[in-house]
Amino acid sequence: MQIERFDPKTDAESLRACFEMTQAGWPVDHPDEPPWAYDSFAGKWESGYGTAPRQAWLATDESGDPVGGYLLLLPDQENLTAADCRLVISPARRRAGLGGVLLAHCAGQARQAGRTRLTGHVRDGSPGAGFAAAAGARGGIPEVIRTLTIDAGTPALLTALRAEAEPFAVGYTLLSWLGVTPAEHLGQVAAVHGAMADAPRDDGVEPRVWTAERVREAEQSMIDHGLTLYSVAARHDASGNLAALTQVITEADTPDWAFQQITAVLSGHRGHRLGLLVKIGVIGLVMAREPAVRRFQTGNAGANAHMIAINEQLGYAIGGLNRTWQLDIAGQPGPSPAALPAALP
Repeated sequence: MQIERFDPKTDAESLRACFEMTQAGWPVDHPDEPPWAYDSFAGKWESGYGTAPRQAWLATDESGDPVGGYLLLLPDQENLTAADCRLVISPARRRAGLGGVLLAHCAGQARQAGRTRLTGHVRDGSPGAGFAAAAGARGGIPEVIRTLTIDAGTPALLTALRAEAEPFAVGYTLLSWLGVTPAEHLGQVAAVHGAMADAPRDDGVEPRVWTAERVREAEQSMIDHGLTLYSVAARHDASGNLAALTQVITEADTPDWAFQQITAVLSGHRGHRLGLLVKIGVIGLVMAREPAVRRFQTGNAGANAHMIAINEQLGYAIGGLNRTWQLDIAGQPGPSPAALPAALP
């Protein structure tokens, strides 16, 4: 097997090979979840939604056919001891040791970059979770994946929940926008993003520090890669400042799905049902503009009881559990390829 680095921005053939292997394994790796569109996949591999340096590698067999690959991300603002590995193996070549070889190669690249731990994200109960455990990685807190299915009763449910919540939110006004955040709100949107710092997270994982520039870069990257971004915020009327925010994205290749991004409420404004109200607002906004959307997907840490309660009120149903696995690679030669099963994305 030959493992070669490539540039996703210029090597369309190698990028397409990684995409096709990911898509082929999707029914096993991510059951009941919509596959990524190519533009979305390409955006994640080419530049992502931040400034973190990345390495893309493709593995081929003796015939030159793609058999696997990985994307290595090297955080450059927080979590500077960590590297994130997104591993993919062709379904036809799994269970043959290729995943172990690629993981060892990835760990080596991460150590060369000065990193001491390697992380990856997989679904509970999948072969990928078994692979991570066999490699000696430690599983983090579960992320509960939930889906809201839009049906004939959804509009009435949203109306009833809004009427119940609005008396608690006197003194707040909802705002909405499509696409990147207007310049006048950027600083306040960054501040609301910062409210995620107290959300449950794995031990040793630092929260992102958000600035207006970081928000703009992330949002513009989404737009550049074909995603449509919807935002609904709650403004505190007395101060004029934003108190809560939720954002949802859609993509043309999966027209029946919408994907939840951030939902956050600043600590001083909690208890006013703002989280529920902004989520009701963004669901209604997407339904009005994209009537083909029938399902909304969201994920929350299993310990985030408040947000889980909101999602249950809205009718979200549990679809599965994901979690981050962490492998200590400090001073180690890397996992033994012969001891590991093939890996999954």
